[in-house]
Amino acid sequence: MSFQVENRVHKFWTLQSNMSKDRDEILEDETPAKSLDEGDIAILKTYGSGTYNNRIKAAEEDIRKKAKHVNEICGIKESDTGLSLPSQWDLVADKQLMQEDQPLQVARCTKIIDAGGDDAKYIINVKQIAKFVVGLGEKVASTDIEEGMRVGVDRTKYQIQIPLPPKIDPTVTMMTVEEKPDVTYKEVGGSKEQIEKLREVVELPLLHPERFVNLGIDPPKGVLLYGPPGTGKTLLARAVANRTDACFIRVIGSELVQKYVGEGARMVRELFQMARSKKACIIFFDEVDAVGGARFDDGAGGDNEVQRTMLELINQLDGFDPRGNIKVLMATNRPDTLDPALLRPGRLDRKIEFGLPDLEGRTTIFQIHARSMNCDRNIRFELLSRLCPNSTGADIRSVCTEAGMFAIRARRKTVTEKDYLDAIQKVIKSYAKFSATPKYMVYN
Repeated sequence: MSFQVENRVHKFWTLQSNMSKDRDEILEDETPAKSLDEGDIAILKTYGSGTYNNRIKAAEEDIRKKAKHVNEICGIKESDTGLSLPSQWDLVADKQLMQEDQPLQVARCTKIIDAGGDDAKYIINVKQIAKFVVGLGEKVASTDIEEGMRVGVDRTKYQIQIPLPPKIDPTVTMMTVEEKPDVTYKEVGGSKEQIEKLREVVELPLLHPERFVNLGIDPPKGVLLYGPPGTGKTLLARAVANRTDACFIRVIGSELVQKYVGEGARMVRELFQMARSKKACIIFFDEVDAVGGARFDDGAGGDNEVQRTMLELINQLDGFDPRGNIKVLMATNRPDTLDPALLRPGRLDRKIEFGLPDLEGRTTIFQIHARSMNCDRNIRFELLSRLCPNSTGADIRSVCTEAGMFAIRARRKTVTEKDYLDAIQKVIKSYAKFSATPKYMVYN
Protein backbone atom coordinates (compact mmCIF):
# COMPACT_ATOMS: atom_id res chain seq x y z
CA MET A 1 0.00 0.00 0.00
CA SER A 2 2.83 2.41 0.83
CA PHE A 3 4.45 1.60 -2.49
CA GLN A 4 1.36 2.77 -4.40
CA VAL A 5 1.27 6.09 -2.51
CA GLU A 6 4.93 6.77 -3.25
CA ASN A 7 4.35 6.02 -6.93
CA ARG A 8 1.48 8.56 -7.15
CA VAL A 9 3.54 11.28 -5.43
CA HIS A 10 6.37 10.69 -7.85
CA LYS A 11 4.05 11.03 -10.85
CA PHE A 12 2.59 14.31 -9.43
CA TRP A 13 5.97 15.98 -9.03
CA THR A 14 7.04 14.78 -12.51
CA LEU A 15 3.94 16.40 -14.04
CA GLN A 16 4.56 19.70 -12.18
CA SER A 17 8.16 19.90 -13.45
CA ASN A 18 7.06 19.29 -17.06
CA MET A 19 4.44 22.07 -16.88
CA SER A 20 6.96 24.61 -15.52
CA LYS A 21 9.40 23.76 -18.35
CA ASP A 22 6.67 24.27 -20.98
CA ARG A 23 5.72 27.66 -19.45
CA ASP A 24 9.34 28.84 -19.52
CA GLU A 25 9.69 27.83 -23.16
CA ILE A 26 6.51 29.72 -24.12
CA LEU A 27 7.70 32.91 -22.36
CA GLU A 28 11.05 32.70 -24.16
CA ASP A 29 9.37 32.35 -27.57
CA GLU A 30 7.01 35.43 -27.08
CA THR A 31 8.03 38.64 -28.93
CA PRO A 32 7.34 42.18 -27.50
CA ALA A 33 4.01 43.85 -28.59
CA LYS A 34 4.28 46.45 -31.34
CA SER A 35 2.48 49.83 -30.90
CA LEU A 36 0.04 51.09 -33.55
CA ASP A 37 1.21 53.83 -35.89
CA GLU A 38 -0.91 56.57 -37.50
CA GLY A 39 -1.75 54.40 -40.50
CA ASP A 40 -3.14 51.64 -38.31
CA ILE A 41 -5.22 54.16 -36.34
CA ALA A 42 -6.64 55.62 -39.57
CA ILE A 43 -7.62 52.12 -40.72
CA LEU A 44 -9.36 51.44 -37.40
CA LYS A 45 -11.33 54.68 -37.70
CA THR A 46 -12.75 53.56 -41.03
CA TYR A 47 -14.14 50.37 -39.44
CA GLY A 48 -17.91 50.13 -39.96
CA SER A 49 -18.12 52.97 -42.54
CA GLY A 50 -18.85 52.45 -46.16
CA THR A 51 -17.13 53.91 -49.17
CA TYR A 52 -19.59 56.77 -49.61
CA ASN A 53 -20.19 57.53 -45.93
CA ASN A 54 -18.62 61.04 -45.94
CA ARG A 55 -20.41 62.01 -49.14
CA ILE A 56 -23.75 60.87 -47.71
CA LYS A 57 -23.21 62.99 -44.58
CA ALA A 58 -22.33 66.04 -46.69
CA ALA A 59 -25.47 65.54 -48.81
CA GLU A 60 -27.68 65.25 -45.71
CA GLU A 61 -26.21 68.48 -44.26
CA ASP A 62 -26.84 70.25 -47.59
CA ILE A 63 -30.44 69.02 -47.63
CA ARG A 64 -30.99 70.27 -44.07
CA LYS A 65 -29.67 73.74 -44.92
CA LYS A 66 -31.84 73.96 -48.05
CA ALA A 67 -34.95 72.90 -46.09
CA LYS A 68 -34.23 75.54 -43.42
CA HIS A 69 -33.84 78.22 -46.10
CA VAL A 70 -37.14 77.18 -47.74
CA ASN A 71 -38.92 77.32 -44.39
CA GLU A 72 -37.58 80.80 -43.69
CA ILE A 73 -38.81 82.03 -47.06
CA CYS A 74 -42.25 80.48 -46.48
CA GLY A 75 -42.57 82.16 -43.08
CA ILE A 76 -41.97 79.27 -40.68
CA LYS A 77 -39.93 80.28 -37.64
CA GLU A 78 -38.41 78.03 -35.04
CA SER A 79 -40.05 80.03 -32.23
CA ASP A 80 -43.58 79.50 -30.98
CA THR A 81 -44.74 82.86 -32.33
CA GLY A 82 -43.68 82.12 -35.90
CA LEU A 83 -45.92 82.25 -38.94
CA SER A 84 -47.43 79.16 -40.48
CA LEU A 85 -47.34 78.14 -44.13
CA PRO A 86 -49.40 80.32 -46.51
CA SER A 87 -51.51 77.27 -47.34
CA GLN A 88 -52.65 77.18 -43.70
CA TRP A 89 -53.72 80.82 -43.52
CA ASP A 90 -57.41 81.55 -42.89
CA LEU A 91 -57.80 85.24 -43.64
CA VAL A 92 -61.61 85.22 -43.36
CA ALA A 93 -61.58 83.73 -39.87
CA ASP A 94 -58.84 86.10 -38.79
CA LYS A 95 -60.81 89.10 -40.03
CA GLN A 96 -63.92 87.94 -38.17
CA LEU A 97 -61.90 87.44 -34.98
CA MET A 98 -60.50 90.97 -35.22
CA GLN A 99 -64.00 92.38 -35.62
CA GLU A 100 -65.22 90.52 -32.54
CA ASP A 101 -62.31 91.67 -30.33
CA GLN A 102 -62.59 95.39 -30.80
CA PRO A 103 -60.18 97.73 -29.04
CA LEU A 104 -61.37 99.10 -25.73
CA GLN A 105 -61.98 102.75 -24.94
CA VAL A 106 -60.55 104.50 -21.89
CA ALA A 107 -63.07 105.95 -19.42
CA ARG A 108 -63.18 106.93 -15.76
CA CYS A 109 -65.57 105.51 -13.17
CA THR A 110 -66.96 108.56 -11.37
CA LYS A 111 -69.53 106.91 -9.08
CA ILE A 112 -70.77 103.48 -8.03
CA ILE A 113 -74.54 103.03 -7.54
CA ASP A 114 -75.63 100.41 -4.99
CA ALA A 115 -72.04 99.49 -4.17
CA GLY A 116 -71.62 96.02 -2.70
CA GLY A 117 -74.90 94.71 -4.14
CA ASP A 118 -75.44 92.17 -6.87
CA ASP A 119 -77.01 94.74 -9.23
CA ALA A 120 -74.39 97.47 -8.82
CA LYS A 121 -74.18 100.03 -11.59
CA TYR A 122 -71.29 102.29 -12.51
CA ILE A 123 -71.33 105.84 -13.84
CA ILE A 124 -68.48 106.25 -16.30
CA ASN A 125 -67.25 109.35 -18.06
CA VAL A 126 -65.94 108.81 -21.59
CA LYS A 127 -63.85 111.83 -22.46
CA GLN A 128 -65.33 114.14 -25.12
CA ILE A 129 -68.39 111.85 -25.58
CA ALA A 130 -70.84 111.53 -22.67
CA LYS A 131 -71.56 109.88 -19.34
CA PHE A 132 -73.12 106.40 -19.14
CA VAL A 133 -74.56 104.11 -16.49
CA VAL A 134 -73.19 100.67 -17.29
CA GLY A 135 -72.55 97.27 -15.76
CA LEU A 136 -69.56 94.97 -15.56
CA GLY A 137 -68.24 92.62 -18.19
CA GLU A 138 -67.93 88.87 -17.72
CA LYS A 139 -64.24 88.97 -16.80
CA VAL A 140 -64.40 91.71 -14.14
CA ALA A 141 -65.36 91.38 -10.46
CA SER A 142 -67.10 94.14 -8.51
CA THR A 143 -64.22 94.29 -6.03
CA ASP A 144 -61.82 95.30 -8.82
CA ILE A 145 -63.53 98.62 -9.55
CA GLU A 146 -63.33 101.70 -7.31
CA GLU A 147 -64.56 105.25 -7.67
CA GLY A 148 -62.18 107.49 -9.60
CA MET A 149 -60.44 104.55 -11.29
CA ARG A 150 -59.55 104.46 -14.99
CA VAL A 151 -61.29 101.57 -16.77
CA GLY A 152 -61.45 100.07 -20.23
CA VAL A 153 -64.95 99.83 -21.80
CA ASP A 154 -66.13 98.29 -25.06
CA ARG A 155 -67.42 100.48 -27.90
CA THR A 156 -70.92 98.98 -28.17
CA LYS A 157 -72.50 98.59 -24.72
CA TYR A 158 -69.76 100.52 -22.85
CA GLN A 159 -69.51 97.73 -20.28
CA ILE A 160 -66.43 97.77 -18.06
CA GLN A 161 -64.05 95.10 -19.33
CA ILE A 162 -60.80 95.76 -17.44
CA PRO A 163 -59.48 98.05 -14.67
CA LEU A 164 -56.59 100.28 -15.71
CA PRO A 165 -53.67 101.62 -13.63
CA PRO A 166 -53.57 105.35 -12.86
CA LYS A 167 -52.19 107.56 -15.59
CA ILE A 168 -48.73 108.74 -14.56
CA ASP A 169 -46.26 110.65 -16.70
CA PRO A 170 -43.32 108.43 -17.79
CA THR A 171 -40.91 111.14 -16.66
CA VAL A 172 -42.33 110.77 -13.15
CA THR A 173 -42.12 106.99 -13.26
CA MET A 174 -38.46 107.17 -14.27
CA MET A 175 -37.66 109.06 -11.05
CA THR A 176 -37.96 105.82 -9.06
CA VAL A 177 -34.56 104.44 -8.04
CA GLU A 178 -34.47 100.81 -9.22
CA GLU A 179 -30.85 99.92 -8.46
CA LYS A 180 -29.66 100.63 -4.96
CA PRO A 181 -26.58 102.88 -4.68
CA ASP A 182 -23.37 101.34 -3.35
CA VAL A 183 -23.00 103.90 -0.52
CA THR A 184 -23.48 102.85 3.11
CA TYR A 185 -23.57 104.80 6.36
CA LYS A 186 -19.97 103.75 7.06
CA GLU A 187 -18.83 105.66 3.98
CA VAL A 188 -20.31 108.96 5.19
CA GLY A 189 -17.63 110.45 7.42
CA GLY A 190 -17.81 113.44 9.72
CA SER A 191 -21.63 113.31 10.04
CA LYS A 192 -22.27 110.89 12.89
CA GLU A 193 -24.79 113.12 14.64
CA GLN A 194 -26.62 113.91 11.40
CA ILE A 195 -26.88 110.20 10.54
CA GLU A 196 -28.48 109.42 13.91
CA LYS A 197 -31.04 112.23 13.51
CA LEU A 198 -31.94 111.11 10.00
CA ARG A 199 -32.28 107.44 10.95
CA GLU A 200 -34.68 108.40 13.73
CA VAL A 201 -36.98 109.98 11.16
CA VAL A 202 -36.64 107.50 8.30
CA GLU A 203 -35.90 104.05 9.71
CA LEU A 204 -37.42 104.07 13.19
CA PRO A 205 -41.07 104.69 12.09
CA LEU A 206 -40.78 101.95 9.47
CA LEU A 207 -39.13 99.36 11.72
CA HIS A 208 -40.78 100.13 15.08
CA PRO A 209 -44.08 101.97 14.53
CA GLU A 210 -45.50 100.61 17.79
CA ARG A 211 -43.28 102.95 19.79
CA PHE A 212 -45.02 106.00 18.34
CA VAL A 213 -48.45 104.37 18.77
CA ASN A 214 -47.81 103.70 22.45
CA LEU A 215 -46.81 107.33 23.00
CA GLY A 216 -49.71 108.63 20.93
CA ILE A 217 -47.61 110.81 18.62
CA ASP A 218 -47.15 110.92 14.86
CA PRO A 219 -43.61 110.34 13.58
CA PRO A 220 -41.98 113.23 11.72
CA LYS A 221 -42.48 112.94 7.98
CA GLY A 222 -40.28 115.67 6.52
CA VAL A 223 -36.57 116.43 6.86
CA LEU A 224 -34.57 119.35 5.48
CA LEU A 225 -30.84 118.76 4.95
CA TYR A 226 -28.95 122.04 4.62
CA GLY A 227 -25.33 123.07 4.78
CA PRO A 228 -22.39 124.20 2.64
CA PRO A 229 -21.76 122.42 -0.67
CA GLY A 230 -19.74 119.23 -0.37
CA THR A 231 -20.66 118.29 3.21
CA GLY A 232 -22.44 115.03 2.33
CA LYS A 233 -26.16 115.85 2.06
CA THR A 234 -26.77 113.97 -1.20
CA LEU A 235 -24.30 111.27 -0.13
CA LEU A 236 -26.33 110.59 3.00
CA ALA A 237 -29.53 110.39 0.93
CA ARG A 238 -27.85 107.75 -1.24
CA ALA A 239 -26.95 105.80 1.91
CA VAL A 240 -30.61 105.96 2.98
CA ALA A 241 -31.64 104.57 -0.43
CA ASN A 242 -29.15 101.73 0.00
CA ARG A 243 -30.33 100.94 3.51
CA THR A 244 -34.12 100.98 3.16
CA ASP A 245 -36.31 98.45 1.37
CA ALA A 246 -39.05 101.03 0.78
CA CYS A 247 -39.59 102.65 -2.60
CA PHE A 248 -37.10 105.50 -3.08
CA ILE A 249 -37.91 108.33 -5.48
CA ARG A 250 -35.23 110.87 -6.39
CA VAL A 251 -36.30 114.25 -7.77
CA ILE A 252 -34.10 117.16 -8.80
CA GLY A 253 -35.75 120.51 -8.21
CA SER A 254 -35.08 121.78 -11.72
CA GLU A 255 -36.99 118.80 -13.22
CA LEU A 256 -40.24 120.24 -11.85
CA VAL A 257 -39.77 123.56 -13.68
CA GLN A 258 -41.68 123.15 -16.94
CA LYS A 259 -42.38 125.39 -19.89
CA TYR A 260 -46.18 125.28 -19.98
CA VAL A 261 -48.56 126.47 -17.28
CA GLY A 262 -49.63 123.74 -14.87
CA GLU A 263 -47.17 121.09 -16.05
CA GLY A 264 -44.94 121.33 -12.98
CA ALA A 265 -47.92 121.14 -10.60
CA ARG A 266 -49.27 118.12 -12.50
CA MET A 267 -45.93 116.34 -12.15
CA VAL A 268 -45.94 116.98 -8.38
CA ARG A 269 -49.49 115.56 -8.09
CA GLU A 270 -48.61 112.46 -10.09
CA LEU A 271 -45.42 112.04 -8.08
CA PHE A 272 -47.28 111.89 -4.78
CA GLN A 273 -50.04 109.79 -6.36
CA MET A 274 -47.46 107.20 -7.36
CA ALA A 275 -45.89 107.39 -3.90
CA ARG A 276 -49.25 106.78 -2.18
CA SER A 277 -49.72 103.60 -4.22
CA LYS A 278 -46.62 102.12 -2.53
CA LYS A 279 -46.65 100.49 0.87
CA ALA A 280 -43.89 102.82 2.09
CA CYS A 281 -42.09 105.47 0.09
CA ILE A 282 -39.26 107.98 0.52
CA ILE A 283 -39.08 111.02 -1.77
CA PHE A 284 -35.80 112.92 -1.97
CA PHE A 285 -35.88 116.43 -3.43
CA ASP A 286 -32.35 117.54 -4.30
CA GLU A 287 -31.67 121.26 -4.80
CA VAL A 288 -35.17 122.10 -3.62
CA ASP A 289 -34.40 125.84 -3.74
CA ALA A 290 -35.03 125.62 -7.52
CA VAL A 291 -38.79 125.36 -6.87
CA GLY A 292 -39.13 126.22 -3.17
CA GLY A 293 -38.02 129.84 -3.24
CA ALA A 294 -39.89 132.53 -1.35
CA ARG A 295 -42.81 134.09 -3.22
CA PHE A 296 -42.37 137.54 -4.67
CA ASP A 297 -43.66 139.59 -7.58
CA ASP A 298 -41.03 140.78 -10.02
CA GLY A 299 -43.58 142.58 -12.19
CA ALA A 300 -42.86 140.46 -15.28
CA GLY A 301 -44.43 137.18 -14.11
CA GLY A 302 -41.35 135.14 -14.90
CA ASP A 303 -41.48 133.07 -11.71
CA ASN A 304 -45.24 132.55 -11.56
CA GLU A 305 -45.06 129.00 -12.87
CA VAL A 306 -42.32 128.12 -10.37
CA GLN A 307 -44.44 129.50 -7.56
CA ARG A 308 -47.45 127.46 -8.71
CA THR A 309 -45.30 124.32 -8.59
CA MET A 310 -44.14 125.24 -5.09
CA LEU A 311 -47.73 125.82 -3.94
CA GLU A 312 -48.75 122.38 -5.23
CA LEU A 313 -45.77 120.88 -3.39
CA ILE A 314 -46.86 122.63 -0.18
CA ASN A 315 -50.41 121.31 -0.65
CA GLN A 316 -49.21 117.73 -1.17
CA LEU A 317 -46.93 117.86 1.88
CA ASP A 318 -49.63 118.94 4.31
CA GLY A 319 -52.88 119.86 2.60
CA PHE A 320 -56.47 118.68 2.68
CA ASP A 321 -55.66 115.08 1.70
CA PRO A 322 -53.53 112.96 4.04
CA ARG A 323 -49.98 112.35 2.91
CA GLY A 324 -49.90 108.67 3.83
CA ASN A 325 -46.80 106.68 4.69
CA ILE A 326 -44.50 108.97 2.70
CA LYS A 327 -41.22 110.37 4.04
CA VAL A 328 -39.89 113.50 2.36
CA LEU A 329 -36.20 114.46 2.33
CA MET A 330 -35.08 117.82 0.94
CA ALA A 331 -31.54 119.05 0.43
CA THR A 332 -30.33 122.58 -0.26
CA ASN A 333 -27.34 124.81 0.36
CA ARG A 334 -29.43 128.00 0.40
CA PRO A 335 -32.02 127.56 3.16
CA ASP A 336 -32.42 131.35 3.45
CA THR A 337 -34.18 131.47 0.05
CA LEU A 338 -36.89 128.90 0.88
CA ASP A 339 -40.49 129.93 1.44
CA PRO A 340 -41.58 130.04 5.13
CA ALA A 341 -44.72 128.01 4.34
CA LEU A 342 -42.51 125.17 3.12
CA LEU A 343 -40.34 125.19 6.25
CA ARG A 344 -43.09 125.16 8.86
CA PRO A 345 -43.54 122.10 11.14
CA GLY A 346 -45.99 119.61 9.71
CA ARG A 347 -44.35 119.80 6.31
CA LEU A 348 -40.68 119.72 7.30
CA ASP A 349 -40.61 118.64 10.94
CA ARG A 350 -36.87 118.35 11.36
CA LYS A 351 -34.02 120.49 10.03
CA ILE A 352 -30.58 118.90 10.03
CA GLU A 353 -27.55 121.11 9.44
CA PHE A 354 -24.45 119.65 7.82
CA GLY A 355 -21.62 121.80 9.07
CA LEU A 356 -17.94 121.65 8.33
CA PRO A 357 -16.40 118.45 9.77
CA ASP A 358 -14.19 118.77 12.83
CA LEU A 359 -10.70 117.31 13.23
CA GLU A 360 -11.99 113.81 14.01
CA GLY A 361 -14.46 113.96 11.12
CA ARG A 362 -11.78 115.05 8.64
CA THR A 363 -9.53 112.22 9.82
CA THR A 364 -12.35 109.74 9.29
CA ILE A 365 -13.01 111.08 5.79
CA PHE A 366 -9.30 110.73 4.93
CA GLN A 367 -9.32 107.12 6.14
CA ILE A 368 -12.50 106.32 4.18
CA HIS A 369 -11.02 107.55 0.89
CA ALA A 370 -7.61 106.01 1.59
CA ARG A 371 -9.25 102.64 2.23
CA SER A 372 -9.61 102.01 -1.49
CA MET A 373 -6.21 103.50 -2.39
CA ASN A 374 -2.82 101.81 -2.49
CA CYS A 375 -1.06 103.87 0.17
CA ASP A 376 2.08 103.51 2.25
CA ARG A 377 1.79 102.42 5.84
CA ASN A 378 1.95 104.74 8.84
CA ILE A 379 0.52 107.77 7.03
CA ARG A 380 -0.39 110.41 9.63
CA PHE A 381 -3.98 111.18 8.66
CA GLU A 382 -4.49 113.32 11.76
CA LEU A 383 -1.62 115.55 10.67
CA LEU A 384 -3.15 115.84 7.21
CA SER A 385 -6.48 116.76 8.80
CA ARG A 386 -4.85 119.54 10.80
CA LEU A 387 -3.47 120.98 7.57
CA CYS A 388 -7.02 121.15 6.09
CA PRO A 389 -8.95 123.53 8.35
CA ASN A 390 -12.47 124.57 7.30
CA SER A 391 -12.50 121.92 4.56
CA THR A 392 -15.50 119.92 3.41
CA GLY A 393 -15.67 116.24 2.55
CA ALA A 394 -15.54 117.08 -1.17
CA ASP A 395 -12.29 119.03 -0.61
CA ILE A 396 -10.71 116.07 1.18
CA ARG A 397 -11.77 113.73 -1.60
CA SER A 398 -10.14 116.09 -4.11
CA VAL A 399 -6.95 115.99 -2.00
CA CYS A 400 -6.87 112.18 -2.18
CA THR A 401 -7.42 112.26 -5.95
CA GLU A 402 -4.63 114.79 -6.46
CA ALA A 403 -2.31 112.71 -4.26
CA GLY A 404 -2.94 109.77 -6.57
CA MET A 405 -2.18 111.99 -9.58
CA PHE A 406 1.18 112.97 -8.03
CA ALA A 407 2.01 109.27 -7.58
CA ILE A 408 1.08 108.54 -11.21
CA ARG A 409 3.21 111.44 -12.38
CA ALA A 410 6.19 110.02 -10.47
CA ARG A 411 5.53 106.53 -11.90
CA ARG A 412 4.99 104.98 -8.47
CA LYS A 413 2.50 102.27 -7.51
CA THR A 414 1.78 103.60 -4.02
CA VAL A 415 0.79 106.98 -2.60
CA THR A 416 3.14 108.44 -0.02
CA GLU A 417 2.59 111.03 2.68
CA LYS A 418 4.54 113.58 0.64
CA ASP A 419 1.98 113.17 -2.17
CA TYR A 420 -0.77 114.04 0.31
CA LEU A 421 1.15 117.11 1.50
CA ASP A 422 1.68 118.30 -2.07
CA ALA A 423 -2.00 117.71 -2.83
CA ILE A 424 -3.04 119.74 0.23
CA GLN A 425 -0.82 122.59 -0.91
CA LYS A 426 -2.41 122.48 -4.34
CA VAL A 427 -6.09 121.94 -3.47
CA ILE A 428 -6.55 123.59 -0.06
CA LYS A 429 -4.14 126.51 -0.43
CA SER A 430 -4.22 127.30 -4.14
CA TYR A 431 -7.93 126.61 -4.72
CA ALA A 432 -9.15 128.53 -1.66
CA LYS A 433 -10.56 131.31 -3.85
CA PHE A 434 -12.92 128.81 -5.52
CA SER A 435 -14.38 127.50 -2.23
CA ALA A 436 -18.13 127.99 -1.79
CA THR A 437 -18.00 127.78 2.01
CA PRO A 438 -17.33 131.51 2.66
CA LYS A 439 -20.28 132.47 0.43
CA TYR A 440 -22.52 130.07 2.32
CA MET A 441 -21.45 131.62 5.61
CA VAL A 442 -22.34 135.07 4.28
CA TYR A 443 -25.83 134.02 3.14
CA ASN A 444 -26.60 132.06 6.32
